[in-house]
Amino acid sequence: MKRMYTFLALMVFACSAVAQTFTLKSNDLGGQFVNSQLLNGMMGYTGGNVSPQLSWENAPAGTQCFAVTMYDVDAPSGSGFWHWVLYNIPADVHELPAGAGTPERKLLPAGAAHGINDAGMPGYLGPGPLPGLPHQYIITVFALKTKINPDKSTPAAFVGVLLNQNLLAKASIVGYSQHP
Repeated sequence: MKRMYTFLALMVFACSAVAQTFTLKSNDLGGQFVNSQLLNGMMGYTGGNVSPQLSWENAPAGTQCFAVTMYDVDAPSGSGFWHWVLYNIPADVHELPAGAGTPERKLLPAGAAHGINDAGMPGYLGPGPLPGLPHQYIITVFALKTKINPDKSTPAAFVGVLLNQNLLAKASIVGYSQHP
C-alpha cells in the first residue's frame, strides 16, 4: 500500500511539472510573419513594422522581471541579426500587446526598456529578408532573477550576455519570413 501512495505522489508531481512549463504564445504569429509585422521603409519593404502580440505563462518561482528578444539566425551577416531587445518587464506582466515594440506608442509597462537592435535603433524592427531562402526569426521571452541595467547604447548581443547571466528560464517561438 505504501508503494502505491509513493507511486501516486510521484505521478502527481510529474503531471504538475509538465503542466508548469514556461511557455510563450502569440495570437498574431501563426508561423509566418504577415505584412503588418514586416519591415517598413527599408530595403524596399512597405510592411507595418508592428511587433506581434505576445503572452507567456508559468514563469519559474523567483522571477523578478522578463525580457524579450527577436533574432534572425539566417541573416547574411555571419552572426545573425537582432531585431528586437526589450528588458526589465515587471514580473507581474505576462503579455505585450501588438505594437509594444514601437517606442512612440508607449505601450510598454512601467519600468520596461527598449534595447538597441542591430540597425542601431531602439524598438522592434520587422523582418526584411533579402531574396532567397526563408529566414527563421526566434522570439524568446526570458524569466530573469534580477533586473539588468545596460547603458542605452549597449549592443544587443551584449544585452543577450546579460540576459543569459541572469536567466531562470526561457521560452521561444519561431516565425518565418521570405522575400516576396
